[in-house]
Amino acid sequence: MVYELNNLLHMHLFGYISIRAGLAFLLAYLLVLILMPKYLTWAISKNANQPISKYVAAHESKGKTPTMGGAVFLAATLIAAFIVIDLENPYVWGGIITLVGFGLVGFKDDIGKIISGDNLEGLTPKGKMALQMIVAIIATGLLIYVGFPTELYVPFVKNPLFDMGYFAIPFWVLMFLATTNAVNLTDGLDGLATVPSIIALFSLGAIVYVTGHAIFSNYLLVPNIKGVGELVVLAFALAGALMGFLWYNCYPAEIFMGDTGSLAIGGFLAYLSIVGKSEFLLLLIGFVFVMETVSVILQVGSYKLRKKRIFRMAPIHHHFELKEWAENKIIIRFWMIAFITNVLALITFKIR
Repeated sequence: MVYELNNLLHMHLFGYISIRAGLAFLLAYLLVLILMPKYLTWAISKNANQPISKYVAAHESKGKTPTMGGAVFLAATLIAAFIVIDLENPYVWGGIITLVGFGLVGFKDDIGKIISGDNLEGLTPKGKMALQMIVAIIATGLLIYVGFPTELYVPFVKNPLFDMGYFAIPFWVLMFLATTNAVNLTDGLDGLATVPSIIALFSLGAIVYVTGHAIFSNYLLVPNIKGVGELVVLAFALAGALMGFLWYNCYPAEIFMGDTGSLAIGGFLAYLSIVGKSEFLLLLIGFVFVMETVSVILQVGSYKLRKKRIFRMAPIHHHFELKEWAENKIIIRFWMIAFITNVLALITFKIR
Protein backbone atom coordinates (compact mmCIF):
# COMPACT_ATOMS: atom_id res chain seq x y z
CA MET A 1 0.00 0.00 0.00
CA VAL A 2 2.65 2.53 1.08
CA TYR A 3 5.09 1.08 -1.47
CA GLU A 4 2.61 1.47 -4.34
CA LEU A 5 1.71 5.01 -3.18
CA ASN A 6 5.42 5.81 -3.03
CA ASN A 7 5.84 4.79 -6.69
CA LEU A 8 2.67 6.56 -7.78
CA LEU A 9 3.71 9.89 -6.25
CA HIS A 10 7.37 9.47 -7.27
CA MET A 11 8.53 9.75 -3.68
CA HIS A 12 11.85 8.34 -2.47
CA LEU A 13 11.57 7.87 1.29
CA PHE A 14 9.39 4.75 1.22
CA GLY A 15 11.34 3.25 -1.62
CA TYR A 16 14.04 2.24 0.84
CA ILE A 17 13.70 -1.26 2.24
CA SER A 18 15.29 -0.18 5.53
CA ILE A 19 12.64 2.53 6.09
CA ARG A 20 9.76 0.20 5.31
CA ALA A 21 11.27 -2.56 7.47
CA GLY A 22 11.43 -0.16 10.42
CA LEU A 23 7.84 0.93 9.85
CA ALA A 24 6.70 -2.70 9.63
CA PHE A 25 8.43 -3.46 12.93
CA LEU A 26 6.75 -0.58 14.74
CA LEU A 27 3.32 -1.17 13.21
CA ALA A 28 3.33 -4.87 14.09
CA TYR A 29 4.56 -4.14 17.61
CA LEU A 30 1.79 -1.60 18.25
CA LEU A 31 -0.88 -3.82 16.70
CA VAL A 32 -0.03 -6.68 19.06
CA LEU A 33 -0.12 -4.34 22.06
CA ILE A 34 -3.59 -3.20 20.96
CA LEU A 35 -5.04 -6.57 19.94
CA MET A 36 -3.61 -8.89 22.58
CA PRO A 37 -5.67 -7.59 25.57
CA LYS A 38 -8.85 -8.11 23.53
CA TYR A 39 -7.75 -11.62 22.61
CA LEU A 40 -6.83 -12.40 26.21
CA THR A 41 -10.29 -11.35 27.41
CA TRP A 42 -11.91 -13.60 24.80
CA ALA A 43 -9.55 -16.56 25.43
CA ILE A 44 -10.11 -16.44 29.20
CA SER A 45 -13.88 -16.31 28.73
CA LYS A 46 -13.74 -19.36 26.42
CA ASN A 47 -11.22 -21.30 28.57
CA ALA A 48 -8.84 -21.47 25.61
CA ASN A 49 -6.07 -22.64 27.90
CA GLN A 50 -2.86 -24.47 27.08
CA PRO A 51 -3.03 -28.14 28.16
CA ILE A 52 0.25 -28.92 29.96
CA SER A 53 1.73 -32.39 30.26
CA LYS A 54 1.45 -33.75 33.79
CA TYR A 55 5.14 -34.66 33.64
CA VAL A 56 6.23 -31.03 33.33
CA ALA A 57 7.29 -29.50 36.64
CA ALA A 58 5.05 -26.43 36.42
CA HIS A 59 2.02 -28.09 34.84
CA GLU A 60 -0.36 -27.10 37.66
CA SER A 61 0.54 -23.40 37.70
CA LYS A 62 0.53 -23.01 33.89
CA GLY A 63 -2.47 -25.16 33.02
CA LYS A 64 -4.80 -22.16 33.05
CA THR A 65 -2.70 -19.93 30.79
CA PRO A 66 -4.43 -19.02 27.48
CA THR A 67 -2.79 -20.22 24.29
CA MET A 68 -2.80 -19.54 20.53
CA GLY A 69 -1.29 -16.08 20.98
CA GLY A 70 0.51 -16.91 17.75
CA ALA A 71 -2.70 -16.12 15.88
CA VAL A 72 -2.52 -12.52 17.15
CA PHE A 73 1.11 -11.84 16.29
CA LEU A 74 0.73 -13.52 12.89
CA ALA A 75 -2.28 -11.32 12.10
CA ALA A 76 -0.33 -8.24 13.21
CA THR A 77 2.64 -9.30 11.08
CA LEU A 78 0.54 -9.69 7.95
CA ILE A 79 -1.39 -6.44 8.46
CA ALA A 80 1.80 -4.44 9.03
CA ALA A 81 3.53 -6.09 6.08
CA PHE A 82 0.62 -5.51 3.68
CA ILE A 83 0.73 -1.79 4.49
CA VAL A 84 4.39 -1.24 3.56
CA ILE A 85 5.66 -4.21 1.52
CA ASP A 86 5.99 -4.71 -2.25
CA LEU A 87 3.21 -7.22 -2.94
CA GLU A 88 4.41 -7.81 -6.50
CA ASN A 89 7.55 -9.51 -5.22
CA PRO A 90 7.24 -13.33 -5.57
CA TYR A 91 9.59 -13.98 -2.63
CA VAL A 92 7.26 -12.00 -0.38
CA TRP A 93 4.39 -14.28 -1.34
CA GLY A 94 6.56 -17.29 -0.57
CA GLY A 95 7.11 -15.88 2.90
CA ILE A 96 3.40 -15.17 3.37
CA ILE A 97 2.48 -18.69 2.25
CA THR A 98 5.00 -20.07 4.73
CA LEU A 99 3.69 -18.03 7.66
CA VAL A 100 0.02 -18.66 6.93
CA GLY A 101 0.44 -22.32 5.95
CA PHE A 102 2.42 -23.43 8.98
CA GLY A 103 0.33 -21.17 11.19
CA LEU A 104 -2.85 -22.96 10.04
CA VAL A 105 -1.30 -26.37 10.72
CA GLY A 106 -0.44 -25.24 14.25
CA PHE A 107 -3.88 -23.69 14.68
CA LYS A 108 -5.59 -26.99 13.83
CA ASP A 109 -3.34 -28.78 16.33
CA ASP A 110 -3.99 -26.19 19.06
CA ILE A 111 -7.75 -26.33 18.58
CA GLY A 112 -7.74 -30.10 19.01
CA LYS A 113 -5.74 -29.84 22.23
CA ILE A 114 -7.96 -27.12 23.67
CA ILE A 115 -11.20 -28.94 22.90
CA SER A 116 -9.94 -32.22 24.36
CA GLY A 117 -8.10 -30.58 27.26
CA ASP A 118 -5.21 -32.95 26.60
CA ASN A 119 -1.75 -31.97 25.37
CA LEU A 120 -1.46 -35.32 23.57
CA GLU A 121 -4.59 -34.79 21.49
CA GLY A 122 -4.90 -32.53 18.47
CA LEU A 123 -3.29 -33.66 15.23
CA THR A 124 -1.66 -37.08 15.17
CA PRO A 125 2.14 -36.94 14.67
CA LYS A 126 1.77 -38.40 11.16
CA GLY A 127 -1.07 -36.06 10.27
CA LYS A 128 0.81 -33.04 11.55
CA MET A 129 3.96 -34.02 9.65
CA ALA A 130 1.96 -34.61 6.46
CA LEU A 131 0.36 -31.16 6.60
CA GLN A 132 3.73 -29.54 7.33
CA MET A 133 5.21 -31.36 4.36
CA ILE A 134 2.45 -30.09 2.06
CA VAL A 135 3.12 -26.47 3.08
CA ALA A 136 6.89 -26.99 2.69
CA ILE A 137 6.45 -28.48 -0.80
CA ILE A 138 4.27 -25.54 -1.87
CA ALA A 139 6.83 -23.01 -0.59
CA THR A 140 9.79 -24.78 -2.21
CA GLY A 141 7.83 -25.38 -5.40
CA LEU A 142 7.21 -21.63 -5.65
CA LEU A 143 10.94 -20.96 -5.32
CA ILE A 144 11.70 -23.39 -8.13
CA TYR A 145 8.90 -21.89 -10.25
CA VAL A 146 10.26 -18.31 -10.01
CA GLY A 147 13.75 -19.51 -10.94
CA PHE A 148 15.42 -19.27 -7.54
CA PRO A 149 19.02 -20.57 -7.82
CA THR A 150 19.57 -24.05 -6.40
CA GLU A 151 23.33 -23.87 -5.74
CA LEU A 152 24.42 -25.00 -2.30
CA TYR A 153 26.62 -22.64 -0.28
CA VAL A 154 28.46 -23.32 2.99
CA PRO A 155 30.13 -20.94 5.48
CA PHE A 156 33.67 -19.70 4.77
CA VAL A 157 33.47 -20.61 1.05
CA LYS A 158 32.61 -17.91 -1.49
CA ASN A 159 31.73 -20.26 -4.33
CA PRO A 160 28.90 -22.81 -4.31
CA LEU A 161 29.79 -26.45 -3.67
CA PHE A 162 27.49 -27.69 -6.43
CA ASP A 163 24.08 -27.17 -7.99
CA MET A 164 21.43 -29.29 -6.24
CA GLY A 165 18.95 -28.97 -9.10
CA TYR A 166 15.63 -30.60 -8.26
CA PHE A 167 17.27 -32.32 -5.29
CA ALA A 168 16.97 -28.90 -3.64
CA ILE A 169 13.27 -29.63 -3.10
CA PRO A 170 13.68 -32.57 -0.65
CA PHE A 171 16.59 -30.77 1.05
CA TRP A 172 14.56 -27.61 1.59
CA VAL A 173 11.48 -29.56 2.66
CA LEU A 174 13.62 -31.32 5.27
CA MET A 175 14.84 -27.92 6.46
CA PHE A 176 11.28 -26.71 6.89
CA LEU A 177 10.27 -29.80 8.86
CA ALA A 178 13.35 -29.73 11.08
CA THR A 179 13.14 -26.01 11.89
CA THR A 180 9.41 -25.89 12.57
CA ASN A 181 9.60 -28.78 14.99
CA ALA A 182 12.77 -27.42 16.63
CA VAL A 183 11.07 -24.11 17.48
CA ASN A 184 8.00 -26.04 18.62
CA LEU A 185 10.10 -28.10 21.06
CA THR A 186 11.75 -24.96 22.44
CA ASP A 187 8.45 -23.27 23.23
CA GLY A 188 8.19 -24.75 26.73
CA LEU A 189 8.98 -21.89 29.12
CA ASP A 190 7.81 -18.26 29.31
CA GLY A 191 9.46 -16.35 26.48
CA LEU A 192 12.02 -19.08 25.87
CA ALA A 193 11.30 -19.38 22.13
CA THR A 194 10.26 -15.76 21.62
CA VAL A 195 13.55 -13.92 22.14
CA PRO A 196 15.80 -16.38 20.24
CA SER A 197 13.28 -16.09 17.39
CA ILE A 198 13.51 -12.28 17.42
CA ILE A 199 17.32 -12.43 17.41
CA ALA A 200 17.31 -14.99 14.58
CA LEU A 201 14.93 -12.82 12.54
CA PHE A 202 17.26 -9.84 12.84
CA SER A 203 20.27 -11.96 11.83
CA LEU A 204 18.55 -13.62 8.88
CA GLY A 205 16.97 -10.31 7.91
CA ALA A 206 20.46 -8.77 7.68
CA ILE A 207 21.71 -11.72 5.63
CA VAL A 208 18.76 -11.58 3.24
CA TYR A 209 19.20 -7.81 2.86
CA VAL A 210 22.85 -8.27 1.90
CA THR A 211 21.97 -11.11 -0.48
CA GLY A 212 19.49 -8.89 -2.28
CA HIS A 213 21.84 -5.87 -2.43
CA ALA A 214 24.16 -5.82 -5.45
CA ILE A 215 26.92 -3.73 -3.83
CA PHE A 216 26.92 -5.30 -0.35
CA SER A 217 26.77 -8.86 -1.70
CA ASN A 218 29.69 -8.19 -4.01
CA TYR A 219 31.71 -6.70 -1.14
CA LEU A 220 31.00 -9.63 1.18
CA LEU A 221 31.48 -12.22 -1.57
CA VAL A 222 28.02 -13.71 -1.20
CA PRO A 223 25.56 -14.56 -4.00
CA ASN A 224 23.40 -11.70 -5.20
CA ILE A 225 19.76 -12.69 -5.75
CA LYS A 226 17.58 -9.88 -7.04
CA GLY A 227 14.37 -9.29 -5.09
CA VAL A 228 15.01 -11.30 -1.91
CA GLY A 229 15.94 -8.16 0.04
CA GLU A 230 12.24 -7.24 0.23
CA LEU A 231 11.78 -10.10 2.71
CA VAL A 232 13.53 -7.95 5.32
CA VAL A 233 10.25 -6.04 5.63
CA LEU A 234 8.35 -9.23 6.43
CA ALA A 235 11.08 -10.44 8.79
CA PHE A 236 11.06 -7.17 10.73
CA ALA A 237 7.26 -7.16 10.84
CA LEU A 238 7.35 -10.60 12.52
CA ALA A 239 10.15 -9.46 14.86
CA GLY A 240 8.10 -6.43 15.89
CA ALA A 241 5.01 -8.55 16.43
CA LEU A 242 7.04 -10.95 18.58
CA MET A 243 8.40 -8.02 20.58
CA GLY A 244 4.83 -6.99 21.31
CA PHE A 245 3.95 -10.59 22.14
CA LEU A 246 6.89 -10.73 24.58
CA TRP A 247 5.18 -7.98 26.60
CA TYR A 248 2.60 -10.61 27.55
CA ASN A 249 4.71 -13.75 27.16
CA CYS A 250 7.65 -12.85 29.41
CA TYR A 251 7.85 -14.50 32.83
CA PRO A 252 5.30 -15.03 34.25
CA ALA A 253 3.49 -15.50 30.95
CA GLU A 254 -0.06 -14.27 30.49
CA ILE A 255 -0.34 -16.17 27.21
CA PHE A 256 1.47 -18.82 25.16
CA MET A 257 2.04 -18.73 21.39
CA GLY A 258 0.95 -22.34 20.89
CA ASP A 259 1.79 -24.40 17.81
CA THR A 260 0.05 -21.68 15.78
CA GLY A 261 2.98 -19.39 16.50
CA SER A 262 5.90 -21.79 16.89
CA LEU A 263 5.34 -23.67 13.62
CA ALA A 264 4.90 -20.42 11.70
CA ILE A 265 8.08 -18.95 13.18
CA GLY A 266 10.09 -22.09 12.46
CA GLY A 267 8.84 -22.27 8.90
CA PHE A 268 9.65 -18.64 8.22
CA LEU A 269 13.16 -18.95 9.72
CA ALA A 270 13.79 -21.90 7.40
CA TYR A 271 12.47 -19.90 4.44
CA LEU A 272 14.72 -16.93 5.20
CA SER A 273 17.79 -19.17 5.53
CA ILE A 274 16.99 -20.77 2.15
CA VAL A 275 16.53 -17.51 0.23
CA GLY A 276 19.57 -16.07 2.01
CA LYS A 277 21.66 -19.07 0.95
CA SER A 278 22.48 -19.71 4.61
CA GLU A 279 20.99 -23.15 5.17
CA PHE A 280 23.95 -24.42 7.18
CA LEU A 281 24.44 -21.13 9.00
CA LEU A 282 20.95 -21.61 10.43
CA LEU A 283 22.46 -24.26 12.72
CA LEU A 284 24.34 -21.45 14.48
CA ILE A 285 21.65 -18.78 14.16
CA GLY A 286 19.07 -21.15 15.65
CA PHE A 287 21.49 -22.86 18.02
CA VAL A 288 19.06 -22.83 20.97
CA PHE A 289 16.48 -24.61 18.81
CA VAL A 290 19.12 -27.08 17.64
CA MET A 291 20.24 -27.72 21.23
CA GLU A 292 16.67 -28.45 22.33
CA THR A 293 16.08 -30.83 19.42
CA VAL A 294 19.37 -32.68 19.86
CA SER A 295 18.60 -33.17 23.55
CA VAL A 296 15.36 -34.95 22.60
CA ILE A 297 17.09 -37.10 19.97
CA LEU A 298 19.83 -38.10 22.42
CA GLN A 299 17.32 -38.83 25.18
CA VAL A 300 15.11 -41.02 23.00
CA GLY A 301 18.06 -42.77 21.37
CA SER A 302 19.78 -43.48 24.68
CA TYR A 303 16.61 -44.86 26.24
CA LYS A 304 15.88 -47.13 23.29
CA LEU A 305 19.43 -48.44 23.05
CA ARG A 306 20.52 -48.54 26.71
CA LYS A 307 17.28 -48.13 28.67
CA LYS A 308 18.98 -45.16 30.36
CA ARG A 309 18.27 -41.44 30.19
CA ILE A 310 20.96 -38.84 29.60
CA PHE A 311 18.90 -35.95 30.95
CA ARG A 312 16.40 -35.86 33.77
CA MET A 313 13.87 -34.79 31.18
CA ALA A 314 13.91 -33.61 27.56
CA PRO A 315 13.82 -31.08 25.93
CA ILE A 316 16.80 -29.84 27.89
CA HIS A 317 15.08 -26.81 29.48
CA HIS A 318 13.01 -29.28 31.54
CA HIS A 319 16.25 -30.95 32.67
CA PHE A 320 17.33 -27.70 34.28
CA GLU A 321 13.86 -27.23 35.77
CA LEU A 322 14.21 -30.60 37.51
CA LYS A 323 17.65 -29.52 38.75
CA GLU A 324 15.72 -26.74 40.50
CA TRP A 325 17.06 -23.86 38.48
CA ALA A 326 14.71 -20.87 38.66
CA GLU A 327 12.65 -20.62 35.48
CA ASN A 328 13.66 -17.04 34.71
CA LYS A 329 17.34 -18.04 35.13
CA ILE A 330 16.97 -20.82 32.53
CA ILE A 331 15.17 -18.49 30.15
CA ILE A 332 17.65 -15.62 30.37
CA ARG A 333 20.67 -17.91 30.04
CA PHE A 334 19.18 -19.47 26.91
CA TRP A 335 18.57 -15.96 25.56
CA MET A 336 22.24 -15.16 26.18
CA ILE A 337 23.31 -18.28 24.30
CA ALA A 338 21.08 -17.27 21.38
CA PHE A 339 22.58 -13.78 21.26
CA ILE A 340 26.18 -15.05 21.36
CA THR A 341 25.66 -17.70 18.66
CA ASN A 342 23.99 -15.15 16.38
CA VAL A 343 26.95 -12.80 16.77
CA LEU A 344 29.21 -15.71 15.83
CA ALA A 345 26.99 -16.52 12.86
CA LEU A 346 27.22 -12.97 11.53
CA ILE A 347 31.01 -13.05 11.96
CA THR A 348 31.26 -16.27 9.97
CA PHE A 349 29.01 -14.76 7.30
CA LYS A 350 31.64 -12.05 6.78
CA ILE A 351 34.59 -14.46 6.60
CA ARG A 352 34.88 -15.99 3.13
